[in-house]
Amino acid sequence: MGGSSGVSFVPGLEGVVAARTRISGVAGEAGVLTLAGFPVEELAGRATFEEVVYLLRHDGLPDAGELAAFRTALAGRRELPAATMNLLRASAARGVPGMDALRMAADTLSLDAPEDPALDLVARLPVIVAAYHRLLSGEELVPPDRDLGHAANYLYMLRGETPGEGSVRALETYLNTVCDHGMNASTFAARVIVATRSDLVSAIVGAVGALKGPLHGGAPGPALDVVFEIGSAENAEPVLREKLRRGERLMGFGHRIYRVRDPRADVLAAAAERLYATDADGDLYDLALEVEETALRLLAEHRPGRNLQTNVEFYTALLLHGLDLPTELFTPTFAVGRVAGWTAHCLEQQAEDRLIRPQSEYVGAEDRCWAPPEGRLSPRLWGAPPQ
Repeated sequence: MGGSSGVSFVPGLEGVVAARTRISGVAGEAGVLTLAGFPVEELAGRATFEEVVYLLRHDGLPDAGELAAFRTALAGRRELPAATMNLLRASAARGVPGMDALRMAADTLSLDAPEDPALDLVARLPVIVAAYHRLLSGEELVPPDRDLGHAANYLYMLRGETPGEGSVRALETYLNTVCDHGMNASTFAARVIVATRSDLVSAIVGAVGALKGPLHGGAPGPALDVVFEIGSAENAEPVLREKLRRGERLMGFGHRIYRVRDPRADVLAAAAERLYATDADGDLYDLALEVEETALRLLAEHRPGRNLQTNVEFYTALLLHGLDLPTELFTPTFAVGRVAGWTAHCLEQQAEDRLIRPQSEYVGAEDRCWAPPEGRLSPRLWGAPPQ
């Protein structure tokens, strides 16, 4: 009824290939994430975030001179328009949630009409997030420091003090790990928007809006909340057993794409181990490891054959907590990393210059006839949805 011959309906476009991309590839059955040719574990813990942004844009790592010039160009784009700051102040006065403030503020960045909007968006999203967090907390704003790298400046603007090398490396590893992940919902939204030849800022605003939804951005915070709830190693098994008995999902375990361990979890696990060995609470780290080991054992026992493994949310929560980021900053910080992938995908889509327009299948009523209002039967009287 109303469908196109030869075209099958696929709910949610599950498994439908909508683009060919060189930016990242996800092989869920094998547990592999490739970023522009590099396995995520090869790149994330070694490269600076500036190197990864350059890689996604140019399909190759920069040499020393190119990296220095790129880092300078990125740092030089951090200042926000006055209108953006005014919006952030007004949003903070009303207690607007961070992702809503980021969505609205990102939209104002088109006021500058920059020559390279993709680079501007990468440079400015962390400034928006950091500035808004301090406004919302009633703290004095910290201006960006051009002499600091991208990750270091973000922590500096949040904390008001220059971060240590261990904290910077941990955050860079996180941003690199989450910079892109195939054709996820927010990336698809960005590509659809820019495919209409709309502007890149509009595409990133759409991506932020998609990320804001809990079915996409997820909630790393609850994975750590369970660790705090357990409190000590001896409580891990009884608490987790009770959750499984009640049919609750164990946050931080299982992934709809990865049927083996999420490779990003391994990268962030190593980063968390380094961070907690020097700059964070070692006891919390040890407890988290105990919780992870117990959860995996109980999941194998209660749900055999599912192969539910640790996912990126578990170690994201642990790592960002170790960096003293409050839970409300977890998803905005994810956006700070993912904007590198969003903008790279938009540039790739612009180069392809092809409209993304899937079809739909009509399943509504057929052959209705118009009648004047006084002769109509209300759809609500016979159970049909209002038209």
